Amino acid sequence: MKTMPFALALILTFLLAACSGRQAPDNDGPAAAPSRDEHAEGATRAAPEADDDDDDAKDHLDVAPDVQKRLGIAVAPVTSQPLAIALRATGSVQPIESRLAHVRPLAQGRILEVLVKIGDRVSRGQPLARFDNVEAGTVATDRDRARAELARLRVQLGTATRQVERARRLAEIGAASQREYEASLGEQQQIEASIHAQESVIAGLDVRLRRFGTADAPADASSVAEVSSPIAGVLVRAAAAPGDVVDATTELFTVADISRLYVEARVFEKDLGAVRKGQAATITVDAYPDERLPGTVAAVGAALDPRTRSVPVRVEVANTGDRLKLDMFARIALATDATEQALAVPRDAVQVIEGRQVVFIRSGDTEFRVRPVAVGRLSGRLIEITEGLTAGDVVVTTGAFKLKSALLAGTLGDDDDDEAKEPQR
Repeated sequence: MKTMPFALALILTFLLAACSGRQAPDNDGPAAAPSRDEHAEGATRAAPEADDDDDDAKDHLDVAPDVQKRLGIAVAPVTSQPLAIALRATGSVQPIESRLAHVRPLAQGRILEVLVKIGDRVSRGQPLARFDNVEAGTVATDRDRARAELARLRVQLGTATRQVERARRLAEIGAASQREYEASLGEQQQIEASIHAQESVIAGLDVRLRRFGTADAPADASSVAEVSSPIAGVLVRAAAAPGDVVDATTELFTVADISRLYVEARVFEKDLGAVRKGQAATITVDAYPDERLPGTVAAVGAALDPRTRSVPVRVEVANTGDRLKLDMFARIALATDATEQALAVPRDAVQVIEGRQVVFIRSGDTEFRVRPVAVGRLSGRLIEITEGLTAGDVVVTTGAFKLKSALLAGTLGDDDDDEAKEPQR
C-alpha cells in the first residue's frame, strides 16, 4: 500500500516537467515580433494576391439579373456569319476639287499686308490680304474725272435750259424765229444725253471699284484693296508676302473646304469588275488605327494607266472634326457581292478600353469578363473578329457601352433612373 502514493508523486513530477518545457505564450503579454526574414517572406506572398485582385477588378463585373434587365443587356453566342469579301487598295487623302478656292487678285498691285497663315480656318468673305491696287487707283482717278465732267455738263444744262425758255418767249411774240428756238432746244437735249452717258460711265467705274473692294474707301486710300476668301474653309496654301507685285494671274492663296474629302486609290485592271460608283467603302488611316470610317465610291477613272495597269478610284468620306489631313496615307476596303464565312459580332459589341479593343463575355448568370479581341472587316452592322473569340462564346451584343462605363466607374447604379448612377454615353 505504501508504493501507490510514491507512484502518483512520480507521475505528477514528470507532467510538471513536461509542461514547463513547452513555455506556452502569455495571452495577456505582447506577441513576439516576427523576424525580418519572416516579414519579408510574408509580404512577398501577399503582394501577388493584391495584384491579382486589382487585375480581376479591372476585367470583371458582377451584374444582378434585375440590373441587367433594366440596363437592356442582351447576349448571344458568337457564330460564323457570311461577310462580304472586301477589295482592298491603298491611297491618300485629297481635297475635292469643287471644294477648293484658288484666290487671285482682280488687278495688278503690290501686297501691303498678309492677314492669315497656313492652317488658319477662314470664313466666307474674310479678308486674306491687303494690297495697293494699281488699277483701282487708275479707275478711281477716271471716276473723279468723270464726276467733274458731269458737274460741268449740269452747269451747261442749266444755261441751255434758260436759253430755251428765252427763245420760246421771243418766238411767241415774233422777236425770234422758230428755227432759233428749235436750235436752242436741240442743244439742251444734247446736254441732257451727255449727262445720262456720263452717269452711266460713273456707275460702271463704281462697279469696278466695288469689285476691287475700294468703292467706299476715302479719297486718299482709294487704291488700297482687300483679297477675300470666296468660301469657308482652311487655308492650305499661301504664296503672298508684303512687297510682292502681283496681277490677276497670280495665285495668292488656296482655301479648301475639308468637311468632305476624297481618298484616292488605284485599283488594278483585273479588279475593276468589282468596283462601281456609289459602292460602300471602309477607310482606315494610320493616325487612328482602331477607327473605320464609312465612305462611298464617288468616281472611277475613265483611263487606264498603261504602266501600272490600274485606274484611279475616289472614295468620298465625311471629315468629322477635321481629323483627316490632306495627303494622309489611307487604306480603303470596298464591299463586293462575294461573301465568305467568318466569326462576327455586332459593331456595338466591340468597345475600346485603355487602347484595347474588347468585348464582354458572360461567364455566369451574373458574371461578365473583358476579352481583348482583334477585328477585321466591316460588313453592314457586323464586324469580323479575327482573334480572341471562338464559336459559341457568349458575348454582350446590346449594352456593352453601359458595361464599359460601369467598369471604368467602378460600380453599377442600383437604379437606372438615377442620373447620377446611370452610366452616360
